[in-house]
Amino acid sequence: MKDRRCAVHPGPCTRWASERKANLIPPEPTYGGGTLNFDAVIQTLKSGKLSSSSAYVVESLITTGKETLTKDASLVELQGPVNIVGDIHGQYNDLLKIFKDCGAPGENKYLFLGDYVDRGPQDVEVMCLLLAYKVKYPNTFFLLRGNHETENVNMIYGFFDKCKRTFGPPNGRRLWSLFNSEIFDNLPIAALVDQRILCVHGGLSPKLVSLEQINKIGRPTLVPDSGLLCDLLWSDPDADISGWAESSRGVAYTFGADVVGQFLEEHDLDLIVRAHQVVECGYELAFDRKLVTIFSARNYAREHDNDGAVMRVVRVDEPEGVTTAREVGRFRTTHDLMISFIKFPGVQATGKLLCNSI
Repeated sequence: MKDRRCAVHPGPCTRWASERKANLIPPEPTYGGGTLNFDAVIQTLKSGKLSSSSAYVVESLITTGKETLTKDASLVELQGPVNIVGDIHGQYNDLLKIFKDCGAPGENKYLFLGDYVDRGPQDVEVMCLLLAYKVKYPNTFFLLRGNHETENVNMIYGFFDKCKRTFGPPNGRRLWSLFNSEIFDNLPIAALVDQRILCVHGGLSPKLVSLEQINKIGRPTLVPDSGLLCDLLWSDPDADISGWAESSRGVAYTFGADVVGQFLEEHDLDLIVRAHQVVECGYELAFDRKLVTIFSARNYAREHDNDGAVMRVVRVDEPEGVTTAREVGRFRTTHDLMISFIKFPGVQATGKLLCNSI
């Protein structure tokens, strides 16, 4: 998300990383054992209610979730049809609305572009529900890493405090650490849809010359101070520049239309899809429809008058599936992929709906 307050140094938090290595954070007792009933867990999570008594279930979910996530490559390859979701940032009701209108997980394929936690009121519930669906539907439900899925950012912007409030200080601190070390540090970095659409949280990097470089990013991993992984999570497009420039965030880069065009041509791709920035209508097309920004949290952090949106990718010759949401725009890529957008209107302070057309 583009916010100068978010321009936190993206590298590992030195104090927490060193404490983890030195085992200075004493472990709490491990909560129970056995196999979770994920149907029951999902139904419980849909109620949006977690408490200190949920700590055992959440720790078990983290353990199983890690095993599932590590089976995915750092560059996930998948086929459409697929719903692509941008930043959620703890806005649980928006997540439930997406599943209601765009189709239930398991019956529909989903790709999330990161930034699940921080700033919103229910980031713990968001992360737990997404993780439960990932475990239940590992081959049709995919989660990428965002810049807030790193401990030095989510310690500051809400997730750490929410874990302590939800589970109590001892268990909350432990579960927060486990979410970071076992889940966030193991999330895939990017996805390739139908071999034609590159999806990533932030954007491109001047160090990215081959997509295979993404697959070679080892996991688990902390986010370094600079370099390929940092750029993929933090960089932004800029229509006012050519080439590369230093980002006003204080980390990573901005890149122009020429960079995107050259990258797509060199790698035989049609489109780059990313999240990371609030856009008024929930989606924004840039650089002659060569780059799309998706943001899915409506009225983000109660500070923005923005809509939320989901992007759907379907091959022209495939059935599109059923959705109760209204598509607000579509276009066709060079290689017969149909791109459409499903919008979830936000409300202005005046009460007026935003962005009624593409």
